[in-house]
Order: sequence, then C-alpha cells, then structure tokens
Amino acid sequence: MYYTYVLQSEKDGNFYVGFAKDLKLRFEKHSKGQVESTKDRRPLKLIYYEACLNRNDATKREKYLKSFHGRMFLKNRLKSYLTG
Repeated sequence: MYYTYVLQSEKDGNFYVGFAKDLKLRFEKHSKGQVESTKDRRPLKLIYYEACLNRNDATKREKYLKSFHGRMFLKNRLKSYLTG
C-alpha cells in the first residue's frame, strides 16, 4: 500500500501534499525537520490521507490533489474540520 497525504502547518496554516509507502515513518521525518520542503513550516498536523494500491495510483492522486480541482475537493472534504 501507498498513501497520499495532506499535512497542515500549524505555523502558517498552509497545506503540503505528498505520498509515501510508510506513512508513519514519513510523518516522523516531516515532524523532525528531515524533509526539506516542510522543515521551516513545523509543527505539522496530518489532516487527511488516502490509501492507494500502488505507487502509480498514489502519485496520480498526489498530482490531482495539488491541482486546482484537487484543492477544491480537499476544501470541500475537510470543510467541517477547517471551519471548526
């Protein structure tokens, strides 16, 4: 299994979308500042993830979630979470 995930920075509120085979390990790396793109945006919260059957599906889903329509999907999907 692979996972496509969304992190939210508690520092600036922005989102980061990525994919990983081991979600727990990848989140730990983000949290410890070992990922270049998020190290200055810590602390981070894991706010959404999806399981995919293979790497190709996960990368396609990651690309979609980074697109305009993917952002709108996430905004709608996480509406109650984001508004409190």
